[in-house]
Amino acid sequence: MRLIFIWYAVFWWQSAQATIIHIGQSGQPATLKQAVTLAQPMDTIIVPSGTYAEGNILIQKPLHIIGKNLPVLDGKLKFEIFTIAAKNVTIEGFKFINSGRSSMEDLAGIKCLDAHHVTIKNNIFENTFFGIHLSNSNFSRILNNKLSASAELEYQLGNGIHLWKCNHAEIVGNQITGHRDGIYFEFVTKSSIRKNISQKNKRYGLHFMFSHDDSYEDNVFRNNGAGVSVMYTRHVKMLRNTFEDNWGTSAYGLLLKDIGDSEVLNNKFIGNTSGIYMEGTSRTKFERNVFLKNGWAIKLQASCDGNTFEYNNFQMNTFDISTNGSLVLNAMEHNYWDKYEGYDLDRNGIGDIPFHPVSLFSVITERIPSAMLIWRSFLVYLLDKAEKVVPVMTPENLRDNLPQMRPHDFG
Repeated sequence: MRLIFIWYAVFWWQSAQATIIHIGQSGQPATLKQAVTLAQPMDTIIVPSGTYAEGNILIQKPLHIIGKNLPVLDGKLKFEIFTIAAKNVTIEGFKFINSGRSSMEDLAGIKCLDAHHVTIKNNIFENTFFGIHLSNSNFSRILNNKLSASAELEYQLGNGIHLWKCNHAEIVGNQITGHRDGIYFEFVTKSSIRKNISQKNKRYGLHFMFSHDDSYEDNVFRNNGAGVSVMYTRHVKMLRNTFEDNWGTSAYGLLLKDIGDSEVLNNKFIGNTSGIYMEGTSRTKFERNVFLKNGWAIKLQASCDGNTFEYNNFQMNTFDISTNGSLVLNAMEHNYWDKYEGYDLDRNGIGDIPFHPVSLFSVITERIPSAMLIWRSFLVYLLDKAEKVVPVMTPENLRDNLPQMRPHDFG
């Protein structure tokens, strides 16, 4: 407690001594690089509109750097523009363009190295390799930035917002378009991703690797190479997101691989090749989600166990569930299935016979993908009807014992 008090006292004293530097005014530095060099810790640098092409600017002290009327920082396709290696730095109100590119270095519009309590907000990034790159930087905030890139090939692009080995980060209100991955987390813990729009990125809208105890909420992942990938992770909350139009031969709204003890609640999966693809997923709750107009709503691999699917809506999907195994150790109850043909004699809103969501044809296409050529044929209709009467190939224990007669109303 005493150390915390001393830190706050020093921080307050430095703030009280801070001055404001106006670039270009009489008696003030003429360039941004000069201003950064001459500034004292906790000073504020005000940058007027204009174009600044000053190479790489290294920040090694606490500073607030604020642009007025979106001054342009141009990396001339050679330089990383800002490199931050200090605590308590704020970058606000700039347009970053044309950072350098390198297959050996992760050059960025802004890179943070061991830089804690950094705030990057209200900026525009265009044609940068990596937009914002954080490495071993904790308690950072990335707020309301717009990041876009336009290279055609994936190797020519970095990620829009990239975090490695960080904790307690907040990624809020950003728009990311055209990068390799929109947002990338690796070894990132206790962090949140909220209210972002990540679309038309070459690979993933959001990519998680080895990142535990995080949450992503109220985001839109639209028309990416694939929507979101969460891999080798535990204790992740995925709440109220929209996964939309992630369409292609190997695309999905959400990929879950080797994760556990997580929550997928109140999300919308609309128009994806696969809404969710699950492999090695354990003890995860899927509740109050909407699966609408997907090729496959859920691809549930046999390596998944202990998961629960409750109170979800499955509507207008080509296949609701497919699996590659006969023994399925997951539970399903109280879901609405538009393909359910059962009855409700006691009129309690719950079907009187279980629903088996895995069709015979989905099992066949899992083994022989080219069989999709006969989809919607009368033969497929006969095969599925025969399988429902005498199940042979579909897993008997994968069923919803309490199917809903009407869709759930989630408001």
